[in-house]
Amino acid sequence: MLRNYIKVALRNLFKHKLYSVVNIMGLAIGMAVTLLIGLWVWDELSFNRSFEQYDRIAQVMQHQTLQQQKETWPAVSIPVAAELRNTYGSDFKHVVLSSWNDDHVLSSGTKKLKSDGSFMEPNAPDLLSLRMLAGSRKGLANPSSILLSASLAKALFGTRDPMEQVIKIDNQLSVKVSGVYEDLPSNTSFHNLTFLLPWDLYVSSEDWVKRNLTDWQEYSFQVFVQLSPQAQLDQVSAKLKPLLAVKTRQTSRPEVFLHPMAKWHLYEEFKNGVNTGGSIQYVWLFGLIGFFILLLACINFMNLSTARSEKRAKEVGIRKAIGSVRTQLISQFLSESFLVVFIALVLSLGLVELALPWFNALAHKQVAILWDNPVFWCITLGFCLITALLAGSYPAFYLSSFQPVKVLKGTFQAGRFSALPRKALVMVQFTISITLIIGTIIVYRQIAFAKERPVGYTREGLIAVPMNTPDLYGHYDAIRNDLFQTGAVLEMSESSSAPTRVQSVNFDFTWKGKDPNTKPLFAYIAVTHDFGSTIGWQFVQGRNFSRSHSTDTLGLVINEAAVQQIGFQHPVGEMLQKGGKTYQIIGVIKDMVMDSPFSAARPTLYTLDYGWVNYINIRINPKLPMRTSLAAIEQVFRKYNPESPFDYRFVSEEYARKFATEDRISQLTSFFAGLTIFISCLGLFGLASYVAEQRTKEIGIRKVLGASVLNLWQLLSKEFVTLVLLSCLLSVPLAYYFMNNWLDHYEYRTNISGWIFFAAGLGALVITVLTVSYQALSAALINPVKSLKSE
Repeated sequence: MLRNYIKVALRNLFKHKLYSVVNIMGLAIGMAVTLLIGLWVWDELSFNRSFEQYDRIAQVMQHQTLQQQKETWPAVSIPVAAELRNTYGSDFKHVVLSSWNDDHVLSSGTKKLKSDGSFMEPNAPDLLSLRMLAGSRKGLANPSSILLSASLAKALFGTRDPMEQVIKIDNQLSVKVSGVYEDLPSNTSFHNLTFLLPWDLYVSSEDWVKRNLTDWQEYSFQVFVQLSPQAQLDQVSAKLKPLLAVKTRQTSRPEVFLHPMAKWHLYEEFKNGVNTGGSIQYVWLFGLIGFFILLLACINFMNLSTARSEKRAKEVGIRKAIGSVRTQLISQFLSESFLVVFIALVLSLGLVELALPWFNALAHKQVAILWDNPVFWCITLGFCLITALLAGSYPAFYLSSFQPVKVLKGTFQAGRFSALPRKALVMVQFTISITLIIGTIIVYRQIAFAKERPVGYTREGLIAVPMNTPDLYGHYDAIRNDLFQTGAVLEMSESSSAPTRVQSVNFDFTWKGKDPNTKPLFAYIAVTHDFGSTIGWQFVQGRNFSRSHSTDTLGLVINEAAVQQIGFQHPVGEMLQKGGKTYQIIGVIKDMVMDSPFSAARPTLYTLDYGWVNYINIRINPKLPMRTSLAAIEQVFRKYNPESPFDYRFVSEEYARKFATEDRISQLTSFFAGLTIFISCLGLFGLASYVAEQRTKEIGIRKVLGASVLNLWQLLSKEFVTLVLLSCLLSVPLAYYFMNNWLDHYEYRTNISGWIFFAAGLGALVITVLTVSYQALSAALINPVKSLKSE
C-alpha cells in the first residue's frame, strides 16, 4: 500500500510540474532558513556550556546606588577574593582573582605577536576546565610561567615544542611556557583568552596593583568563583550582599551578588539593579522569525493543495466508489506531503551547507551542520514530521471528505466559502512579511540615527596607539618632535582612554552644594596638553589646557553632561574636591560620544596628568597619502619601541565597531524579510496560476464580448490586491507595538514615522501586483478560440 501511495505521489508531482516546483522550492527555502536560524539559536543557547561546571560558575559583581539609581559593575576590589576564601570558604570550590582580558605583546626570538590574555590565580585552569595538550593545569603555580592556547603556541613556535621556551611580555617580563591548552570554543565568554599569566607576577610587576592589595574601594579587578557541590547560588549570593557595605561603609550602599555563567551572554543587561535580559531578545526574535518562515512555506503547500482539490475530486470519488475508506485517502495525501517534505529537506540541507560560510560571516559565528549529533537528527526529523503534518493535514482531511456520488455525477461544488481559508492564509503570509519589512526599516533607521549623531570631536584621520610596553612611556616630547618632523602628523597627544572608550570612572568628587547622600558617577580621563587640539573637541565655555598656565595641573575640562549633573549655572571657575585636592573647572566642551552611541553621553571630567596615560592619539596630515603617513609614523615608533609591532587603530573604525551587533541584526532581518516576501510571492504565483487556469473559459467569453486586456488584468488581480491591503492594516499595529518596545531599549532612539508603514505597504503591494500580473496577463492574452473550442 505504501509503495502505491509513493507511486501515485510521484506521478502527481511530475504531472503538475509548476505546482511541484513551487511547493518544493518554497518548503526547501523555508526549511533551510529555519535550519540556519536553529543552528544560530543552538549556538547562542549553548554559550559557555563547554565548561565542565558551567552551571556552578559565577562572577562576583556589585550594585552601587548613585543618583538614586543602581549601577551594576562586574569589577570588584582585590580583598574580596580573600574574604570569600576565609569567611565563606565552604561555599566555594574555587575563587579566582583576574585582571581584565587585554592585549599584550609576546616575543620569542625574532617572532613578535600581539594577543589577548589575563593574569589569573593558579586555580583558574581548573575553574575554566582547560583541556591541556602539554603540561598540566598547575602550570601557573610558578610566578614566572605562562600557559598558551594551542593556536598561539603554533603562531609563536611553529612546529617546535613550546614547553620550557622563554617568552617576553611587553618587552618587560620574561616567562617560561609551562603548558599548552586547547583553544577555547568561539561561543564562550573566554574565546579570546589566548594565554594566562600568574597573578603573583601581576602583583610583583605592577606597583599600582601592589598598592591596592588591601584597598576595598579600588574596583579594578575581576573575581570568578565555582560553587561547592552542596552550595546553592541564590543562597550564597544573598549571604554576600552586605560584604562591601560592611567593609567600606560607603554611602552608595554597595551590594555584592553572584552573576551565574549561564546568564553572562544572554542576560547581560541590568537596569537599576535588575537583570532585564539582553541578547536573549534576539534569540526569541529569530526563533519566531524561523517559525514564521516555515509557517509561510507550509501555508503555500496548504493553499496550493486545497486550490487544486477540484482537479482531484474525481480521483477521490472513484477511489471511494471502489472501496477506499477515508483513512486510506488521508494516508495517501499525507504520504504525498511526506514525500514533498523529504525532498525539500534534502534540498534544504544542501542549501544550508552552501549558505553557511556567508551566514557565519554575516552572523559572526562558527556554526556548522551537526552531522554526527543524534540530537540534531532527532530534532530535524521531528521537525520534518511536524512540517509534513502541518502542511498536509488540512488538504488530506479536506480532500478525503468529498462525497463520491456528487463528485461522479458532476454536481460537486467546492462551496462559496471554500476559498476563505486560502484567503485567510494569504493574509497571514503578507501580514508577517509586511511586519518584518517595517521592522527592518525601523532597525535600519535606528542605526542610521545613531551613526549620524554628533560625537563632539573629529574621527576622520585620527588614530590611537596603545602604549603596550614601558618603552613608550616618558618620551612624550621626543616622540612628539620626531612625529612632527615626518610631516605626516598635524598633532599628537596622550590619554588614559582611547577616544572611543572610557576605562576609568570615579564617584569621589564633591563640590559646594552637593547632596551628601548622592554619589554621582563620572568618567575620569587623564590627558596631556594637546589632547583637545588632537581630537578636535568643541568648547562651549572657557578654555583648553595651556602650558602657559602652571595651575592647569589642578584644572578640569568637563562636558555638558557633567555640568548638568553637577548643577552649576556658570561652571567655569567653580571648584571640585577629590582626595584632599581642589580642582578648578577651566572649560566646558560638547559631549563626546565615547561609550555606546545608543546611550546618553556619560558625565566626563578631563584632568591634566602625564603620568597616568595609556594611549597616544595622532591626527594624520590629510594632504599626504595614508600609506605614506603610516609608514613614516611607524618608523618613529620603531625607534622608541623596536621590540614591538606597530599597533594602531583608526578611531573611525573603532567607532563603527560599536554598531556591530545592530548592523548584524539589521542585515539578518533584511535577509529574512526578503525571504518571507519571496516565499509569500511564490505561493501567490502558484495561486494566481491556478486561478487563471480555472477561469480560462470565463476569460475567453469575456474577450469575445469585448473585454480588454486591462479589464481582464484588473479582474484577476483585484482579489489578491485586496488581501494584501487588508494585510497592511493588520501589520501596522503589530509592527508598531513590537518595534516601539525594541526601541525602548535605547536611550538615544529614533521615532517611528508614518511614512515607514506607507512605504512598506506600498512596496508589498507593488511586489504583489508584479507577481500576479505575469499570470493575469498571460491568461488575458490567450486566444479565446483555443479556450472555447471544446464548448
